[in-house]
Amino acid sequence: MDFSRLQASSKIGDDWVYPQPPCLNFGWLEVDTGPAHRIYWEEYGNPAGEPVMFLHGGPGGACAPVMARFFDPARYRVILFDQRGCGKSVPNVAAAGPAVALGKNTTADLIGDIVKLREHLEIAGRMHVFGGSWGSTLAMAYGIAHPEHIASLVLRGIFLGAAEDLEYLYQGNAATWEADPYGLTAPGAYIKYPEEWGELLSVLTPAERGDVMKSYKAIFDMVPANDEEKARQLQAALTWSLWEGVISNMIPETADTGKFGEADFALCFAQIEAHYFANELFIAPGHFFDHIGVLASIPLHIVHGRFDEVCPLTQASRLVAALREAGSEPASYIVTNAGHSAMERENALALTAVMDGLPAIAAG
Repeated sequence: MDFSRLQASSKIGDDWVYPQPPCLNFGWLEVDTGPAHRIYWEEYGNPAGEPVMFLHGGPGGACAPVMARFFDPARYRVILFDQRGCGKSVPNVAAAGPAVALGKNTTADLIGDIVKLREHLEIAGRMHVFGGSWGSTLAMAYGIAHPEHIASLVLRGIFLGAAEDLEYLYQGNAATWEADPYGLTAPGAYIKYPEEWGELLSVLTPAERGDVMKSYKAIFDMVPANDEEKARQLQAALTWSLWEGVISNMIPETADTGKFGEADFALCFAQIEAHYFANELFIAPGHFFDHIGVLASIPLHIVHGRFDEVCPLTQASRLVAALREAGSEPASYIVTNAGHSAMERENALALTAVMDGLPAIAAG
């Protein structure tokens, strides 16, 4: 059979509205001591333009220059930075290990880092805050803490981080998988990605599958005593990373796993995610709904893929329903025919359209 005419990818490819802008400036900012943390940042676009603070996903996903392509480089001053423990920030989990790099690594710490980076880059007024997945979580947490800093929140792939959201992604039918790998015993992303789900569970024993996140966290926290344990730890990190990387795309990129299959990225991504997930994201349960009035006072734009299996659309639905109950409609709410990744074509184009249509930040 000839399958050559079938769509090979759902990614944005060559359909970006704006070209890749050059990096104007970069550096490291010391944000903490004992242990020391220095976050890496980059600046793109118009240095005199409206500031946009870009918050990457994960936690632990790090930034890449392509993330500056969502924005009109003539209009916006775009700030990318790697959150604590990942990317080019130091200490890095892959290089320094979790005992060092996960010290003082909480949501409150990340919010404080944004404040310090604003001050360092002399962003005095309001700014647009742009975040997807975990970046949407951090953006909302930052907005609640510092609404006076916000001109708009532009959010993709809403992640509320409730227990049910994490169980959908990481638990599913794991407890019964050994006996019935294709049994639909619970909701979960495994339903659409059974082979990748099998890879995720293959790292664990049947007993360990009773609590997948807890068991993976135990592997990551282990201090390897020999090469075999070290190899298992790396395999676990790569498998965790590849699971999320593959299912982020409506059409899985199985032939090219990109950064998710790279050891250093996977060690950061998997261990930082497990650290945050084991601690309820360092956010009090119900925090966003307890402060929905603050979020309702901010122009809030949402783009969410209908076929998102990492952060199902129900998470955006819960947030929008709470905003409406508080008497506020989102400034825009776009449900795309896409999956989770910001690099999915429909998501990328919708996000760019939102940014193009934002009212200019008023002077003063």
